Parts: sequence; structure tokens; C-alpha cells
Amino acid sequence: MPLYEYVCPVCKEKIEILTTVLQKEKGLKPVCPKCGSKKMIRVFGGFSIGSSRGASGGSFCPPNGRAGCCG
Repeated sequence: MPLYEYVCPVCKEKIEILTTVLQKEKGLKPVCPKCGSKKMIRVFGGFSIGSSRGASGGSFCPPNGRAGCCG
């Protein structure tokens, strides 16, 4: 199952949702657990390929981040 990451544009809370592709295609509508906003924005987080050491944390850049925020 894919893991989708979202950030709240209101309070900047970041959440992860583990769901099926079918559920996502049917219209997954996450709600911010911190402030209740329904305007969550999907972001892309870190991932790992071919490593037995586990997933890398990666860095997180919110939408509209400052110049140079993401490297």
C-alpha cells in the first residue's frame, strides 16, 4: 500500500496516510488532525530504494518554501 504525505497550509502540520491506490483514486480527502482544515496539500517525502537499512527520512519542504529550502 502506498504512503501518501500531506501538509496543512493553515498550521503546517504534516501527516502520512497509508491507503490503497483505489481509495486514493476514489477521492481521498484528508483532514488536518491539528486544526481541522480540509485543504491538505499532497507533498512528496523521502524514500529508499534497494536498502535493507530502512527508509531514509529525507527532508521536508512545505509548499511555498523559501528559496534554497529544498537544497
